Amino acid sequence: MIASMRFVSVIIALQIVSAVQVVAFSYNRPSTRHARRIEPLHAVNGVWNTGNDFGKGKFRFYEGETKQPWPFQNIIGHKILHKFLFLCVTRCVGLDSFMKPFPDEDRALYPEMFKLPKGVYEVPLAKPCGIIFEEIDVNRGVYIADLVEGGNAARQGILQKGDVLVGLTAIRVAGAKWERRLLPARNFGFDLVVNAIGSNEQKWGCNNVILMVERPGEANKEEVDKFLEFFEPPADTPWKLPV
Repeated sequence: MIASMRFVSVIIALQIVSAVQVVAFSYNRPSTRHARRIEPLHAVNGVWNTGNDFGKGKFRFYEGETKQPWPFQNIIGHKILHKFLFLCVTRCVGLDSFMKPFPDEDRALYPEMFKLPKGVYEVPLAKPCGIIFEEIDVNRGVYIADLVEGGNAARQGILQKGDVLVGLTAIRVAGAKWERRLLPARNFGFDLVVNAIGSNEQKWGCNNVILMVERPGEANKEEVDKFLEFFEPPADTPWKLPV
């Protein structure tokens, strides 16, 4: 009887070990039955700071580099080459700098979020910008009506008449803390745009304002709006603005 009990115990023990091994193996084995669902990359996990976290973290300041006046423009004298050199120099600031904390896995899964959509240009400008904005509709949306001759935007040579403003950096202060973020601005009226540009002051560490524009005829509006959703402030942050 003892031998029989030992035999049964061995069988039960083997079954338990076998079951544990199967569970562990099944957990580590890639599933062929259910494909991984890819969700959009959302502005979460510290991208937007709430409460006491406001003014902290890797995403608190949207970087941008400005070199004014552009040193090669007078030497080269060729607008297309000037534009190419500008984009090469500035490609590692602005969007690239802000998205740098994201891991390579996210870059592989959501490559469209780590580059500007076609027909969208991100331009860091020293103030005064030298841009004449006009509203598209009353208090809703602005476009570049003209560039001031000899102004910073005209000398830089990237922005054009007719470009639609879809994003810009702004400073927001809460108590003793502050942040600079890129905000979707397609629905901003003229006054809100002026106030946002004006908030990029040197006392907050800003030597420029960063504008993001959409060029009609080159950009796909729906594609641009989908890209900008990532930068839309959630309602529980100090950044949610009435538009």
